[in-house]
Amino acid sequence: MSQISYIKYTDVLEARRYDAEYFKPEYLQIEKLISKLDNKPIGKIISLLTDYHANGSYQILNEHVNLLDKKDYALMVRTVDFETDNFETDRKYLSEPAYNFLKKTKMYGGEIVINKIGNAGRVYFLQKMNQPVSLGMNQFMIRTNENINNYYLYIYLISRYGKKLIERRITGAVPLSIDKQSVRNVTVPILPQPFQFKIEQLVKLSHQKQHQSKILYQEAEKLLLSELGLLNYQVKQELTFSTTKKEIEEAHRYDSEYFQPKYKEIIERIEKYNGKYDVVREIVKWKKGVEVGTDAYTESGKDFIRVSDFSKYGISESNKKISDKAFEYLKNNYQPKKGEMLFTKDGTIGISYVLKEDIEGIISGAFLRLNLKEKYKNFEKECLSLIFSSIICKMQVEKLSGGAVIAHLKPSDFDTFKIPLIRSSVQKQIADKIQQSHMHRKESKGLLEEAKRKVEEEIERGNL
Repeated sequence: MSQISYIKYTDVLEARRYDAEYFKPEYLQIEKLISKLDNKPIGKIISLLTDYHANGSYQILNEHVNLLDKKDYALMVRTVDFETDNFETDRKYLSEPAYNFLKKTKMYGGEIVINKIGNAGRVYFLQKMNQPVSLGMNQFMIRTNENINNYYLYIYLISRYGKKLIERRITGAVPLSIDKQSVRNVTVPILPQPFQFKIEQLVKLSHQKQHQSKILYQEAEKLLLSELGLLNYQVKQELTFSTTKKEIEEAHRYDSEYFQPKYKEIIERIEKYNGKYDVVREIVKWKKGVEVGTDAYTESGKDFIRVSDFSKYGISESNKKISDKAFEYLKNNYQPKKGEMLFTKDGTIGISYVLKEDIEGIISGAFLRLNLKEKYKNFEKECLSLIFSSIICKMQVEKLSGGAVIAHLKPSDFDTFKIPLIRSSVQKQIADKIQQSHMHRKESKGLLEEAKRKVEEEIERGNL
């Protein structure tokens, strides 16, 4: 259904935007709503708005900054870290000289981060970390001044009204983007300080719940690794080693990396485990996800879930949608159901999670949906999912790839992975920890939703 907006010529000149999208009635109504309250543009309530390239030209940055895979002095936070809520694994680091060179984007906790491109306009909040932190590429960092509470500003920007006003200022086709001036121009209602403080308290409580959730998950990981004698295990890279002709012929592999002792050591730990082991194809049956193609994406509808929306903690909000009609056509084969395990076979391989509820959406072809076979129907799914996400499976993926980073794992190769049959009592302990972790994470999300709802209601109340 077509929409018509009547606007002043002076408004067009002031905005320097001539596209109908910018003047959609929905956006104009929200701007009008906010204008009736005490308000200021973001540019008036912040002390800093910066990005990675404020530190110098591409050439200068390339000369002074190298991203490191191994742990070093400082952490560089990227969009993927925020989206997966994972700051523990697959991280990027900076040396101390590189961190100090990037002096304009040092982060101390409490900053608001906004994506510049791709998932443009997505807003995050950096909690205090236990090591130095630097802003990653393709992001803006905001530090507020004394006129606004940073926790309140964050919640406003992820609320229905803040989201829409950011969305209004996004430009481009592929990729979508937002610039500094557009961020500065986003209008913010200046609600009373006592109200802002209440929002801060809700967000802090949410963060506490989230932290407790991660601690419980880490305790489950430690239980698993301790059971296998792999706690504090350090991968050893040996320069010289030997193998047999028989092993080479059986593997049909002739590259030395495949026969690295580090892989053999993990397999031996699994094979010698007291509870014995089995291979994936005997434990679970799987179904693939589906690729719908970019032409199927719509502005609204059901979620199309990709690897970037997924972590070992669950599924985050997807920014890709498919129509209700497409969902109805695909759901019988590709809608994830409560109790299923999801496993990523493409992109970031080896992330697994047990679904706590049916998902109103479709999973991409990067996923496998796993269900236990009858023989192993009593295997604790939370424990098995943790095994899939652990070093036990990651090393088997790495072995197949010859040490390289691979983009795809064949389901037929996944079928051959060896899985330790953890003792039932330990399975139960692990499952309990992960279920408690999920409960805290759910409570954390609920508190953020409550904070957003309170901000939206206060804005609406001020217009009565």
